[in-house]
Amino acid sequence: MFGRPATALAALLAVWPAVLPAQVSSSSAALAAIPEAPVEALARDGALYAAQYGVTLVEAMRRLRLQQESVAAVDALALAHADRLAGIFIEHVPDYRVVLLLTGIPPIPDERIAIADLTLTVEYRTGAPATRAAVLAALSTRAGDIRAAMSYPPGMGANPRSGMLVVVVRSGEIASEGAAALATRLGAIAGVPVEIRSAAGVDSNSAIEGGSRLLGSNAGEKRRFLCTSGFVVTDGARTAITTAAHCPDEMRHIDATGGATPLRMIGAWGARYQDVQIHEPLDPAPPLEPLFRADAVDGHPRRLTSWRNRASTRVGDYVCHRGERTGYSCAEVEFVDYVPPGDLCAGACDPVWVAVKGPTCRGGDSGGPVFSGTVAFGIVKGSSYTTDGTCRRYYYMSTDYLPAGWTLLH
Repeated sequence: MFGRPATALAALLAVWPAVLPAQVSSSSAALAAIPEAPVEALARDGALYAAQYGVTLVEAMRRLRLQQESVAAVDALALAHADRLAGIFIEHVPDYRVVLLLTGIPPIPDERIAIADLTLTVEYRTGAPATRAAVLAALSTRAGDIRAAMSYPPGMGANPRSGMLVVVVRSGEIASEGAAALATRLGAIAGVPVEIRSAAGVDSNSAIEGGSRLLGSNAGEKRRFLCTSGFVVTDGARTAITTAAHCPDEMRHIDATGGATPLRMIGAWGARYQDVQIHEPLDPAPPLEPLFRADAVDGHPRRLTSWRNRASTRVGDYVCHRGERTGYSCAEVEFVDYVPPGDLCAGACDPVWVAVKGPTCRGGDSGGPVFSGTVAFGIVKGSSYTTDGTCRRYYYMSTDYLPAGWTLLH
Protein backbone atom coordinates (compact mmCIF):
# COMPACT_ATOMS: atom_id res chain seq x y z
CA MET A 1 0.00 0.00 0.00
CA PHE A 2 1.20 3.54 0.73
CA GLY A 3 4.28 2.39 2.60
CA ARG A 4 4.11 4.86 5.53
CA PRO A 5 5.62 4.06 8.95
CA ALA A 6 3.08 3.07 11.58
CA THR A 7 3.73 6.26 13.55
CA ALA A 8 2.93 8.41 10.50
CA LEU A 9 -0.26 6.44 9.85
CA ALA A 10 -1.28 6.92 13.48
CA ALA A 11 -0.73 10.65 13.15
CA LEU A 12 -2.87 10.76 10.01
CA LEU A 13 -5.66 8.84 11.68
CA ALA A 14 -5.54 11.39 14.50
CA VAL A 15 -6.64 14.09 12.04
CA TRP A 16 -9.02 11.80 10.13
CA PRO A 17 -11.20 10.16 12.78
CA ALA A 18 -13.74 8.67 10.36
CA VAL A 19 -13.85 4.89 10.07
CA LEU A 20 -12.03 3.66 6.97
CA PRO A 21 -14.09 1.63 4.51
CA ALA A 22 -13.10 -1.94 3.80
CA GLN A 23 -10.87 -2.16 0.75
CA VAL A 24 -12.21 -4.12 -2.20
CA SER A 25 -10.05 -5.34 -5.05
CA SER A 26 -11.11 -4.57 -8.61
CA SER A 27 -12.42 -7.31 -10.87
CA SER A 28 -11.31 -5.40 -13.97
CA ALA A 29 -7.99 -6.41 -15.49
CA ALA A 30 -7.17 -2.75 -16.19
CA LEU A 31 -7.81 -1.74 -12.58
CA ALA A 32 -6.73 -4.83 -10.70
CA ALA A 33 -4.71 -3.13 -7.92
CA ILE A 34 -6.27 -2.65 -4.52
CA PRO A 35 -7.66 0.91 -4.27
CA GLU A 36 -6.28 3.36 -1.75
CA ALA A 37 -8.51 4.20 1.18
CA PRO A 38 -9.67 7.87 1.22
CA VAL A 39 -7.27 8.72 4.05
CA GLU A 40 -4.35 7.28 2.07
CA ALA A 41 -5.36 9.15 -1.09
CA LEU A 42 -5.53 12.46 0.74
CA ALA A 43 -2.28 11.69 2.55
CA ARG A 44 -0.54 11.36 -0.81
CA ASP A 45 -1.90 14.77 -1.87
CA GLY A 46 -0.99 16.07 1.58
CA ALA A 47 2.64 15.08 1.13
CA LEU A 48 2.87 17.41 -1.89
CA TYR A 49 1.02 20.15 0.02
CA ALA A 50 3.37 19.81 3.00
CA ALA A 51 6.43 20.17 0.78
CA GLN A 52 4.99 23.16 -1.10
CA TYR A 53 3.92 25.17 1.95
CA GLY A 54 6.52 24.06 4.49
CA VAL A 55 4.15 22.46 7.00
CA THR A 56 4.00 19.04 8.59
CA LEU A 57 2.11 16.21 6.94
CA VAL A 58 -0.40 16.24 9.80
CA GLU A 59 -1.03 19.98 9.29
CA ALA A 60 -1.34 19.45 5.54
CA MET A 61 -3.94 16.75 6.15
CA ARG A 62 -5.85 19.04 8.51
CA ARG A 63 -5.98 21.76 5.87
CA LEU A 64 -7.09 19.41 3.11
CA ARG A 65 -9.81 18.08 5.40
CA LEU A 66 -10.92 21.67 6.01
CA GLN A 67 -10.99 22.25 2.25
CA GLN A 68 -13.32 19.29 1.79
CA GLU A 69 -15.51 19.67 4.85
CA SER A 70 -16.01 23.46 4.82
CA VAL A 71 -17.90 23.60 1.52
CA ALA A 72 -21.39 23.84 3.00
CA ALA A 73 -20.35 26.46 5.58
CA VAL A 74 -18.60 28.67 3.01
CA ASP A 75 -21.48 28.33 0.54
CA ALA A 76 -23.80 29.55 3.32
CA LEU A 77 -21.56 32.57 3.96
CA ALA A 78 -21.58 33.39 0.24
CA LEU A 79 -25.37 33.36 0.26
CA ALA A 80 -25.56 35.48 3.40
CA HIS A 81 -23.31 38.18 1.87
CA ALA A 82 -24.52 37.85 -1.73
CA ASP A 83 -25.39 41.54 -2.11
CA ARG A 84 -21.79 42.60 -1.32
CA LEU A 85 -19.81 39.55 -2.40
CA ALA A 86 -16.89 40.30 -4.73
CA GLY A 87 -15.06 37.01 -4.32
CA ILE A 88 -14.08 34.09 -2.14
CA PHE A 89 -10.60 32.63 -2.03
CA ILE A 90 -8.32 30.56 0.16
CA GLU A 91 -5.00 31.74 1.60
CA HIS A 92 -2.41 29.20 2.68
CA VAL A 93 0.27 31.54 4.07
CA PRO A 94 0.90 32.45 6.85
CA ASP A 95 -2.07 30.35 7.97
CA TYR A 96 -4.92 28.56 6.25
CA ARG A 97 -8.03 30.72 5.98
CA VAL A 98 -11.00 31.49 3.75
CA VAL A 99 -11.25 35.15 2.69
CA LEU A 100 -14.49 36.86 1.63
CA LEU A 101 -13.93 40.05 -0.36
CA LEU A 102 -16.90 42.44 -0.13
CA THR A 103 -17.88 45.75 -1.68
CA GLY A 104 -18.55 48.77 0.54
CA ILE A 105 -16.74 50.13 3.54
CA PRO A 106 -18.50 48.77 6.67
CA PRO A 107 -16.10 46.21 8.15
CA ILE A 108 -17.12 42.78 9.37
CA PRO A 109 -15.13 41.06 12.12
CA ASP A 110 -13.36 37.82 11.32
CA GLU A 111 -14.97 34.54 12.35
CA ARG A 112 -13.83 31.16 13.59
CA ILE A 113 -16.29 28.45 12.58
CA ALA A 114 -16.40 24.97 14.11
CA ILE A 115 -16.67 22.23 11.46
CA ALA A 116 -16.75 18.73 12.94
CA ASP A 117 -13.54 18.51 14.99
CA LEU A 118 -11.87 21.33 13.00
CA THR A 119 -11.91 25.13 13.17
CA LEU A 120 -12.04 27.33 10.05
CA THR A 121 -10.79 30.92 10.11
CA VAL A 122 -12.87 33.26 7.92
CA GLU A 123 -11.52 36.75 7.16
CA TYR A 124 -13.63 39.57 5.69
CA ARG A 125 -12.02 42.26 3.51
CA THR A 126 -14.02 45.23 2.23
CA GLY A 127 -13.75 47.97 -0.37
CA ALA A 128 -13.91 45.86 -3.55
CA PRO A 129 -14.77 47.87 -6.71
CA ALA A 130 -17.45 45.50 -8.05
CA THR A 131 -19.46 42.47 -6.99
CA ARG A 132 -18.78 39.06 -8.46
CA ALA A 133 -22.28 39.12 -9.97
CA ALA A 134 -21.42 42.32 -11.85
CA VAL A 135 -18.14 40.90 -13.16
CA LEU A 136 -19.83 37.68 -14.29
CA ALA A 137 -22.56 39.68 -16.02
CA ALA A 138 -19.83 41.58 -17.89
CA LEU A 139 -18.21 38.30 -18.91
CA SER A 140 -21.53 36.98 -20.16
CA THR A 141 -22.67 40.06 -22.06
CA ARG A 142 -19.47 41.96 -22.99
CA ALA A 143 -16.90 39.24 -23.69
CA GLY A 144 -17.63 39.37 -27.43
CA ASP A 145 -17.12 43.15 -27.48
CA ILE A 146 -13.83 42.79 -25.60
CA ARG A 147 -12.65 40.11 -28.04
CA ALA A 148 -13.57 42.37 -30.96
CA ALA A 149 -11.58 45.22 -29.43
CA MET A 150 -8.34 43.21 -29.41
CA SER A 151 -6.11 41.96 -32.20
CA TYR A 152 -6.21 38.44 -30.68
CA PRO A 153 -9.04 37.07 -28.49
CA PRO A 154 -7.78 37.35 -24.89
CA GLY A 155 -8.29 35.13 -21.89
CA MET A 156 -10.66 36.52 -19.26
CA GLY A 157 -11.80 35.74 -15.77
CA ALA A 158 -13.26 37.08 -12.53
CA ASN A 159 -10.52 37.79 -9.97
CA PRO A 160 -11.96 37.18 -6.47
CA ARG A 161 -8.84 38.68 -4.87
CA SER A 162 -9.43 42.12 -6.41
CA GLY A 163 -13.10 42.20 -7.41
CA MET A 164 -12.09 43.04 -10.98
CA LEU A 165 -12.34 41.53 -14.44
CA VAL A 166 -8.96 40.10 -15.50
CA VAL A 167 -8.10 40.31 -19.20
CA VAL A 168 -5.05 38.26 -20.20
CA VAL A 169 -3.54 39.78 -23.34
CA ARG A 170 -0.48 39.27 -25.48
CA SER A 171 2.51 41.38 -24.51
CA GLY A 172 2.42 43.31 -27.78
CA GLU A 173 -1.02 44.69 -26.91
CA ILE A 174 0.42 46.22 -23.71
CA ALA A 175 3.53 47.55 -25.43
CA SER A 176 1.52 49.42 -28.05
CA GLU A 177 -0.99 51.03 -25.69
CA GLY A 178 0.21 50.74 -22.11
CA ALA A 179 -1.44 48.63 -19.41
CA ALA A 180 -3.25 51.52 -17.70
CA ALA A 181 -4.73 52.89 -20.93
CA LEU A 182 -5.72 49.42 -22.09
CA ALA A 183 -7.42 48.69 -18.74
CA THR A 184 -9.35 51.95 -18.97
CA ARG A 185 -10.47 51.27 -22.55
CA LEU A 186 -11.57 47.70 -21.84
CA GLY A 187 -13.19 48.74 -18.57
CA ALA A 188 -15.36 51.20 -20.47
CA ILE A 189 -16.50 48.34 -22.71
CA ALA A 190 -17.06 45.90 -19.84
CA GLY A 191 -18.74 48.34 -17.47
CA VAL A 192 -16.63 47.03 -14.56
CA PRO A 193 -13.01 47.70 -13.52
CA VAL A 194 -10.44 45.74 -15.53
CA GLU A 195 -6.96 44.57 -14.65
CA ILE A 196 -4.52 43.58 -17.38
CA ARG A 197 -2.18 40.60 -17.33
CA SER A 198 0.41 39.70 -19.93
CA ALA A 199 0.45 36.23 -21.47
CA ALA A 200 3.40 35.90 -23.78
CA GLY A 201 3.35 32.35 -25.06
CA VAL A 202 0.83 29.84 -26.38
CA ASP A 203 -2.56 28.51 -25.32
CA SER A 204 -3.88 25.30 -26.79
CA ASN A 205 -6.03 22.29 -26.11
CA SER A 206 -3.74 19.73 -24.48
CA ALA A 207 -2.42 17.55 -27.25
CA ILE A 208 -3.93 14.09 -27.41
CA GLU A 209 -1.85 11.67 -25.43
CA GLY A 210 -2.75 10.10 -21.78
CA GLY A 211 -5.60 8.56 -14.91
CA SER A 212 -4.61 5.77 -17.53
CA ARG A 213 -3.47 5.71 -21.12
CA LEU A 214 -5.77 5.88 -24.14
CA LEU A 215 -4.41 5.23 -27.62
CA GLY A 216 -6.34 6.22 -30.72
CA SER A 217 -6.34 7.43 -34.28
CA ASN A 218 -8.43 9.63 -36.54
CA ALA A 219 -10.09 8.27 -39.68
CA GLY A 220 -7.74 8.44 -42.64
CA GLU A 221 -4.60 9.04 -40.54
CA LYS A 222 -1.78 6.59 -39.83
CA ARG A 223 -0.51 8.52 -36.83
CA ARG A 224 -1.53 7.26 -33.39
CA PHE A 225 -2.44 9.67 -30.62
CA LEU A 226 -2.30 9.34 -26.85
CA CYS A 227 -4.89 10.77 -24.40
CA THR A 228 -5.53 10.46 -20.66
CA SER A 229 -8.74 8.95 -19.34
CA GLY A 230 -10.70 10.84 -16.71
CA PHE A 231 -13.44 9.25 -14.60
CA VAL A 232 -15.88 6.37 -14.91
CA VAL A 233 -19.45 7.53 -15.62
CA THR A 234 -22.84 5.88 -15.93
CA ASP A 235 -26.19 6.56 -17.58
CA GLY A 236 -27.93 4.13 -15.23
CA ALA A 237 -27.72 1.22 -17.64
CA ARG A 238 -24.05 1.07 -18.63
CA THR A 239 -20.64 2.27 -17.47
CA ALA A 240 -18.10 4.15 -19.57
CA ILE A 241 -14.93 6.26 -19.35
CA THR A 242 -14.45 9.98 -20.08
CA THR A 243 -11.71 11.81 -21.90
CA ALA A 244 -11.48 15.10 -23.83
CA ALA A 245 -13.69 15.72 -26.88
CA HIS A 246 -10.71 16.70 -29.02
CA CYS A 247 -9.24 13.19 -28.63
CA PRO A 248 -9.69 10.66 -31.49
CA ASP A 249 -13.00 8.87 -31.97
CA GLU A 250 -11.36 5.44 -32.11
CA MET A 251 -9.60 4.64 -28.82
CA ARG A 252 -8.06 1.74 -26.92
CA HIS A 253 -7.62 1.70 -23.14
CA ILE A 254 -4.12 0.62 -22.04
CA ASP A 255 -4.06 -0.82 -18.51
CA ALA A 256 -1.22 -0.82 -15.99
CA THR A 257 0.13 -4.10 -17.36
CA GLY A 258 0.07 -2.93 -20.97
CA GLY A 259 -3.08 -4.80 -21.91
CA ALA A 260 -5.33 -3.08 -24.47
CA THR A 261 -9.14 -2.93 -24.40
CA PRO A 262 -10.92 -1.64 -27.54
CA LEU A 263 -13.42 1.16 -26.85
CA ARG A 264 -16.53 2.35 -28.67
CA MET A 265 -17.29 6.09 -28.71
CA ILE A 266 -20.75 6.90 -27.36
CA GLY A 267 -20.55 10.62 -28.04
CA ALA A 268 -18.51 13.84 -27.89
CA TRP A 269 -19.45 17.31 -26.63
CA GLY A 270 -16.91 20.02 -27.40
CA ALA A 271 -18.34 23.53 -27.69
CA ARG A 272 -18.66 26.58 -25.41
CA TYR A 273 -18.67 25.01 -21.95
CA GLN A 274 -17.82 21.34 -22.63
CA ASP A 275 -14.84 19.30 -23.75
CA VAL A 276 -15.76 15.71 -22.99
CA GLN A 277 -15.97 12.45 -24.86
CA ILE A 278 -17.43 9.18 -23.54
CA HIS A 279 -16.31 5.68 -24.53
CA GLU A 280 -17.41 2.21 -23.45
CA PRO A 281 -15.61 -1.13 -23.81
CA LEU A 282 -16.65 -3.14 -26.84
CA ASP A 283 -17.24 -5.95 -24.35
CA PRO A 284 -19.10 -4.22 -21.49
CA ALA A 285 -18.85 -7.16 -19.06
CA PRO A 286 -17.97 -6.81 -16.28
CA PRO A 287 -19.12 -3.19 -15.65
CA LEU A 288 -16.40 -0.65 -14.91
CA GLU A 289 -15.76 0.29 -11.29
CA PRO A 290 -15.54 3.89 -9.95
CA LEU A 291 -11.73 3.91 -9.95
CA PHE A 292 -9.15 6.34 -11.28
CA ARG A 293 -5.37 6.52 -11.20
CA ALA A 294 -3.61 9.46 -9.59
CA ASP A 295 -0.02 8.29 -9.58
CA ALA A 296 1.16 5.63 -12.00
CA VAL A 297 4.44 5.29 -10.07
CA ASP A 298 2.62 3.92 -7.01
CA GLY A 299 0.24 1.79 -9.05
CA HIS A 300 -2.79 1.88 -6.73
CA PRO A 301 -6.01 3.39 -8.09
CA ARG A 302 -8.35 5.56 -6.05
CA ARG A 303 -12.02 4.80 -5.55
CA LEU A 304 -14.12 7.89 -6.31
CA THR A 305 -16.27 8.90 -3.33
CA SER A 306 -17.75 12.27 -4.34
CA TRP A 307 -17.34 15.36 -6.53
CA ARG A 308 -17.07 19.15 -6.15
CA ASN A 309 -19.36 21.41 -8.18
CA ARG A 310 -17.83 24.49 -9.81
CA ALA A 311 -20.09 26.78 -7.76
CA SER A 312 -18.45 25.42 -4.60
CA THR A 313 -14.88 25.48 -5.95
CA ARG A 314 -12.77 28.33 -4.53
CA VAL A 315 -9.75 30.17 -5.84
CA GLY A 316 -6.94 28.77 -3.72
CA ASP A 317 -8.40 25.27 -3.46
CA TYR A 318 -5.55 22.76 -3.63
CA VAL A 319 -6.26 20.24 -6.39
CA CYS A 320 -4.26 17.59 -8.21
CA HIS A 321 -4.23 16.25 -11.73
CA ARG A 322 -2.89 13.24 -13.54
CA GLY A 323 -1.67 13.35 -17.12
CA GLU A 324 0.05 10.69 -19.20
CA ARG A 325 2.81 13.16 -20.10
CA THR A 326 3.35 15.01 -16.82
CA GLY A 327 2.22 12.45 -14.24
CA TYR A 328 0.86 13.52 -10.85
CA SER A 329 1.06 17.07 -9.45
CA CYS A 330 -0.95 19.46 -7.27
CA ALA A 331 -1.43 23.24 -7.20
CA GLU A 332 -3.88 26.04 -6.36
CA VAL A 333 -6.97 26.97 -8.36
CA GLU A 334 -6.32 30.36 -10.01
CA PHE A 335 -9.74 31.15 -11.56
CA VAL A 336 -13.16 29.52 -11.31
CA ASP A 337 -14.80 31.71 -13.99
CA TYR A 338 -12.16 31.52 -16.72
CA VAL A 339 -12.50 32.16 -20.46
CA PRO A 340 -9.57 30.54 -22.32
CA PRO A 341 -8.12 32.75 -25.08
CA GLY A 342 -8.59 32.19 -28.78
CA ASP A 343 -11.30 29.93 -30.17
CA LEU A 344 -10.65 26.73 -28.24
CA CYS A 345 -14.33 25.88 -27.71
CA ALA A 346 -15.36 25.57 -31.36
CA GLY A 347 -15.43 29.36 -31.13
CA ALA A 348 -15.45 31.53 -28.03
CA CYS A 349 -15.52 29.76 -24.66
CA ASP A 350 -18.07 30.48 -21.93
CA PRO A 351 -16.76 31.82 -18.57
CA VAL A 352 -17.13 28.47 -16.81
CA TRP A 353 -13.66 26.91 -17.06
CA VAL A 354 -11.52 26.41 -13.95
CA ALA A 355 -7.85 27.35 -14.26
CA VAL A 356 -5.09 25.90 -12.06
CA LYS A 357 -1.54 27.22 -11.57
CA GLY A 358 0.23 24.28 -13.17
CA PRO A 359 2.81 23.48 -11.95
CA THR A 360 3.02 20.93 -14.75
CA CYS A 361 1.06 20.58 -17.97
CA ARG A 362 2.00 19.31 -21.38
CA GLY A 363 0.58 17.91 -24.55
CA GLY A 364 -0.86 14.51 -23.74
CA ASP A 365 -2.67 15.43 -20.50
CA SER A 366 -5.99 15.97 -22.30
CA GLY A 367 -8.95 14.35 -20.59
CA GLY A 368 -7.04 13.51 -17.41
CA PRO A 369 -8.70 13.66 -13.97
CA VAL A 370 -8.57 16.68 -11.66
CA PHE A 371 -9.22 15.70 -8.06
CA SER A 372 -8.48 16.11 -4.35
CA GLY A 373 -8.12 12.89 -2.45
CA THR A 374 -11.01 10.78 -3.74
CA VAL A 375 -13.17 13.76 -4.78
CA ALA A 376 -13.56 14.58 -8.50
CA PHE A 377 -13.27 18.19 -9.71
CA GLY A 378 -13.02 17.94 -13.49
CA ILE A 379 -11.20 16.76 -16.62
CA VAL A 380 -8.31 18.58 -18.27
CA LYS A 381 -9.03 20.59 -21.42
CA GLY A 382 -6.04 22.77 -22.28
CA SER A 383 -2.96 24.60 -21.12
CA SER A 384 -1.18 27.93 -21.27
CA TYR A 385 2.59 28.05 -21.76
CA THR A 386 5.24 30.74 -21.58
CA THR A 387 7.45 31.38 -24.62
CA ASP A 388 10.02 28.87 -23.30
CA GLY A 389 7.38 26.15 -22.94
CA THR A 390 6.94 26.39 -19.16
CA CYS A 391 3.44 25.55 -17.93
CA ARG A 392 1.70 28.74 -16.79
CA ARG A 393 -1.68 27.18 -16.04
CA TYR A 394 -4.00 24.42 -17.20
CA TYR A 395 -7.78 24.57 -17.31
CA TYR A 396 -10.42 21.94 -16.84
CA MET A 397 -14.10 21.27 -17.41
CA SER A 398 -15.91 20.83 -14.13
CA THR A 399 -17.79 17.55 -13.86
CA ASP A 400 -20.93 19.72 -13.53
CA TYR A 401 -20.89 19.80 -17.32
CA LEU A 402 -20.99 16.11 -18.12
CA PRO A 403 -23.56 15.57 -20.89
CA ALA A 404 -27.20 15.16 -19.89
CA GLY A 405 -28.04 11.70 -18.61
CA TRP A 406 -24.47 10.88 -17.51
CA THR A 407 -23.19 11.06 -13.93
CA LEU A 408 -20.00 10.14 -12.15
CA LEU A 409 -19.94 6.58 -10.85
CA HIS A 410 -18.95 6.76 -7.17
